[in-house]
Amino acid sequence: MGLGWRNRLRRQGGVPAPPEVPADLGRVQYEADGQYVATTTAGDWLDRIAVHGLGIRGNAVAAVHPEGVLIDRTGARTVFVPRDDLVAVQLAGGMTGKFVEKEGLVILTWNLGTERVDTGFRTRHASAKTQLVAAVAALVPDIPDPRTPDRHIPDQRTPPNPEGREEL
Repeated sequence: MGLGWRNRLRRQGGVPAPPEVPADLGRVQYEADGQYVATTTAGDWLDRIAVHGLGIRGNAVAAVHPEGVLIDRTGARTVFVPRDDLVAVQLAGGMTGKFVEKEGLVILTWNLGTERVDTGFRTRHASAKTQLVAAVAALVPDIPDPRTPDRHIPDQRTPPNPEGREEL
């Protein structure tokens, strides 16, 4: 298992680190306690990003600010998703080893450098996920991303089933 993780780290060496947290994020628009699940390659929720500690699950607080989404993880580096890099937000039933009830995870799709990634967050209280999705959705730019012409990301993919295979 350790050898596989080490090979994944080597293979993902070109994935950039998440941006640093800006000095002024503005006031908190919404905040939710929960669990950071992982960051994966967008659309492939079984391909965990291991570099920069992005593959380590743990307790966290997700805070939505005017400048982006801040995921403050306990015992790990904070993940900051700038507003301009957000592509979409949606609910899903699971990703990379964490499968829960239907629409139990909040999934942020965003651009990490030239890579498109998905970050999963599970709110501690089920009632908080709808409010978190609404707060993040208000930040998602309306301008289409030139890297995905004529595509709307949430409608173009189906989350994998628990076995990791697309349903036919």
